[in-house]
Amino acid sequence: MATQPDECTGNAKSDARRPIAARSSGFAQKLTQALLKTSFTPNQISVASIAFAGFGALALAYAPAHPLLYLVAIAGIQLRLLCNLLDGMVAVEGGRGSPVGVLYNEIPDRIADTMLLVALGFAAGSPSLGWACALAAALTAYIRVFGGALGQVQDFRGPMAKQHRMALLTGACALALVEAFIWQERYVLLIAAWIILIGSLVTCVTRLKAVAGRIEEQP
Repeated sequence: MATQPDECTGNAKSDARRPIAARSSGFAQKLTQALLKTSFTPNQISVASIAFAGFGALALAYAPAHPLLYLVAIAGIQLRLLCNLLDGMVAVEGGRGSPVGVLYNEIPDRIADTMLLVALGFAAGSPSLGWACALAAALTAYIRVFGGALGQVQDFRGPMAKQHRMALLTGACALALVEAFIWQERYVLLIAAWIILIGSLVTCVTRLKAVAGRIEEQP
C-alpha cells in the first residue's frame, strides 16, 4: 500500500491511489458494502493484511517439505491483496478514512511484503536472496513515497511494483507445487526470487529517473 496510498485509507487524493481495475468489479463493490454494514475500520483491514501475509509466508517457508502448503501460501497472498483492495474502498468510497490512515496504509504493506519475500528466499533455499528481494521491494516504495513527499504524484510504475511481485509469487507457488511432484526441486522459486530482485531494482531506477525528471522540469 502507500502513503497517500495504494488504497488510500486517509484523506489522500484519488490521483495518489494505485490504479486497480478490480475496484469497479461487482465482487469488490459487494464486499465493500458488506463491510460497511459492520464496525470494521480501514485500519483494521490493513492490519489484517499482515496476518494473512504472515499465514501465507509461514506456509511458503514449509511448503518445500509439504508441497500442499503452496496452496495455503497462495490463499494467504491473495487474501493479503484483497485486504489491500478493501481497506481503501471502505475508507474512500465508504467515507471511513482516519487521520492516521496513511500510516496504516503504508506500514502494513512493507511488513507483509517483507514476510512473504523473506519466506520465498527460505523456500528457495537462499535466505539471503529473500532478504535482498525484501530490501529491493521496500526501496521501490521508498522512492515512490519520496516523490510524493516532494509534491509529485506518486509513481506506481513497474516493471516490478507490488501487484507484479505478488502475481509472480502466486504463479511461482502454483508452478512449484507441480515441480515438487515431478522433479522434487525448487528451481521455480529460485528463478522467481531472482526475477523479483532484478525487476525491483529496475523499478527503483525507472521511478528514480521519473522523480528526477519531474524535478528538472520545474521552473
